[in-house]
Amino acid sequence: DGPAATVRLEVAADPSARARGLMGRPEVAKGTGMVFLYPADVSESFWMKNTLVPLSIAFVAADGRVVSVAEMTPCQADPCPTYAPAGPYRYAVELAAGSFGDAGVGPGAKVVPADPSALPEPS
Repeated sequence: DGPAATVRLEVAADPSARARGLMGRPEVAKGTGMVFLYPADVSESFWMKNTLVPLSIAFVAADGRVVSVAEMTPCQADPCPTYAPAGPYRYAVELAAGSFGDAGVGPGAKVVPADPSALPEPS
């Protein structure tokens, strides 16, 4: 319902890229982040093992609606806490900490890719 915000996202579309995520990055610049693409709905939790900067994550359903948002803190020790979605999701978007709250993005908000044809086909 609010103004649109545009971000540039790296894509993690295979299992190894999704596992690596933003690990080891010394910073995530404002307006950038990573999108984790799945070919079908999942309910996987995320963690911050070996991630150096705090991040915000939005779990996004196949229709583009945000399922839930969480603030995640870096973790170097085992076991690291996990961050679970409020329900099944198709995509997850990670941005610098506080980005979703600052933009007024929460559950029910709409996330729209600039090029929807680049998304994987549902399985």
